[in-house]
Amino acid sequence: PVTDGSRELHSLCAQLEFLLQFDLKEKRSFFGQRKDYWDFLCQGLARRRQEHEGIRFVTALDKLKTPVGRGRAFLRYCLVHRQLAESLQLCLLDPESLREWYYARSPFLSPQRRAEILGSLYELDGVTFHLAL
Repeated sequence: PVTDGSRELHSLCAQLEFLLQFDLKEKRSFFGQRKDYWDFLCQGLARRRQEHEGIRFVTALDKLKTPVGRGRAFLRYCLVHRQLAESLQLCLLDPESLREWYYARSPFLSPQRRAEILGSLYELDGVTFHLAL
């Protein structure tokens, strides 16, 4: 199993975060806080499901104060529960929402790149992750 001490885990999470932040439009909350991929994931999953267990779990963690911290915790939760590909796919289903959150260079706006990314993420479902949440 992959654990917190794995160098590959840190590289994977950094690449996932880079991908989710690449060409992300700058948005601000009502109070001026910069929105990040966490907000994109929350909005995308809220449109598709009643409530995602990972969103509920991360939201309940009082120590997480920033969208980036919540996003990182959500990625880890999804890796442990083998839900990353499915969760991201649900967020990527709505082209209008994608254009609302991402500029044109984002790989999520290319159907071919999006399929490649999701295919790779579905392969991760076969890997066991034992991570501290």
